[in-house]
Amino acid sequence: MASDAKATARGSGAVAFRRAPGRTLPDQRTLLTWIFIGRILAAVGLLTAASLIWTTEPAVSFIVSVVVLLAFILTAYGYWAIRLHDGRPGRLFLYVQAMADLGLVSALVHYTGGYASAFPALYITVIAAYALLLPLGAGLVIPLLASALYFIDIFYFQPVTPGLGFWGQIAIFLAAYGFVGVLAARLREAGVERETLKTELKRVRLEADDILRNIRSGVLTVDGAGRLAFINPMGERLLQIDGARATGLPVLDTLKIRSPELWAAIVAAIRHGRKVSRSEGLVQLEDGRSFPIGLSTTTFERDSEQLPSVTAIFTDISDLKRLQELHLRAERLEAVAALSASLAHEIRNPLASIRSSVEQLARSARPDDEDERVLAQLIVRESDRLSRLLSEFLDFSRVRASRFVPVDLQAVVTAAARLVREHPDCPPDTVIRVLGQRTVLDGDEDLLHRVVANLVLNAVQAAKGPAEISVTTGLARPSELPTGSEIENPIRLEIRDNGPGIPEEVRARLFEPFVTGRAGGTGLGLAIVQRAVEAHRGLVLVDSDASRGTTFTIFFPARWSAEEAA
Repeated sequence: MASDAKATARGSGAVAFRRAPGRTLPDQRTLLTWIFIGRILAAVGLLTAASLIWTTEPAVSFIVSVVVLLAFILTAYGYWAIRLHDGRPGRLFLYVQAMADLGLVSALVHYTGGYASAFPALYITVIAAYALLLPLGAGLVIPLLASALYFIDIFYFQPVTPGLGFWGQIAIFLAAYGFVGVLAARLREAGVERETLKTELKRVRLEADDILRNIRSGVLTVDGAGRLAFINPMGERLLQIDGARATGLPVLDTLKIRSPELWAAIVAAIRHGRKVSRSEGLVQLEDGRSFPIGLSTTTFERDSEQLPSVTAIFTDISDLKRLQELHLRAERLEAVAALSASLAHEIRNPLASIRSSVEQLARSARPDDEDERVLAQLIVRESDRLSRLLSEFLDFSRVRASRFVPVDLQAVVTAAARLVREHPDCPPDTVIRVLGQRTVLDGDEDLLHRVVANLVLNAVQAAKGPAEISVTTGLARPSELPTGSEIENPIRLEIRDNGPGIPEEVRARLFEPFVTGRAGGTGLGLAIVQRAVEAHRGLVLVDSDASRGTTFTIFFPARWSAEEAA
């Protein structure tokens, strides 16, 4: 747009901007309108003078009438071109209009005394007007033409010989053009630069407005009096504040109810100028929902305000907190896995020796000693149970992705669902649906099978009766991932059931080892799921409610680089 404005200013000599407050140079159409009005007034005056001498000097009156008629015609055409037709006058158009004005002024000067006329000053007016309309070089034609017409009239049609004053008049024509032309050129350049700045400022404002409307952070500005000056759409959603109604009204009381930490940071900034670079708070909404936020504040002062205005930027960090919990949980599981492997190896061998010794003692015991036989069987049975538990410990500690190959996740789900249907704990009328589409990812097929089988079997056992379970595979949208997740090309695995949900006291420690809500469970199944998902660089999320059942949502990366797979 700026380049177009410059091209217009250089090509046609037109003023490249509209009249606005603070600008002294009018736009092209306004200047031409003033010229047309001045021309009509001069033509009317000349026509009136010609009518007075019609009887005494008919030839002169006729010539004057023709000149006036041509002036009216060119004026009508010019007005139609720039006002009604909304055209952009070119250089030729301006030259023709200038010739009409110069001809009209020459006629006035000639018939009012020539050298002694009071109207040569009108030449300067015409020269100055077209100096504003034409570029400096192209506009030089106008003072030269005015000088030529004035010279011809004085030297060939006047009875007196012009003196030094005549040449002084010509010099004034050229000097007036030089002064006005240079000034107009500078004003045009300033206008182009101003228009460029205005365009750039408008673009920056549009970009800033677009950013504020689409960023995932809330932006809130409160003036020194505690009134809401600005809030972006995300801020409205996070705080449940109607910006259109609340702007200009006191907002601190509302903020104190919604988020005491945010309110305290803004108040501290207003009263003491204290800025917050990084802090956390909690937002409590009217419907009972709450979530953590990260916030920062900055202040800026205005001459019209005694206290500074404060801008706060705040973000819902629920997903970030969840990711931190997931990483912390994975670290704890790694530590427990290492300890489990060590203890299992240390306990398993002595346990096997104890079991073997007890069996030998049982065989050598007296046949009629029933107590010894029962005690021996009890020790052997409990030893077997401990051995199975140690085996689960070892399985938990050995969760590692051995190799990554392209795996059809839906085929793995189908196989795991078939296995669970044959499990003794699965009632015959339990419904297990496999939904979605064929989804291929780089992974360890055995680990993925264990993940699906554990979660589906848990859903069956938690239902304690007939249940409906759906397992869905497919591509995930990036917007479904928690904020801060770095999974590229995510694959989604969802296991949903209509069971009783997970008890609140278990839900907070669900993936910790030895935590279970089922009698007889070891509490290692979900811990194994967590470690298997972590081995695939994935995320597992849980949503559970007594009225809606439980949903496990797992995100896997679709592809692994060679370095990651190694």
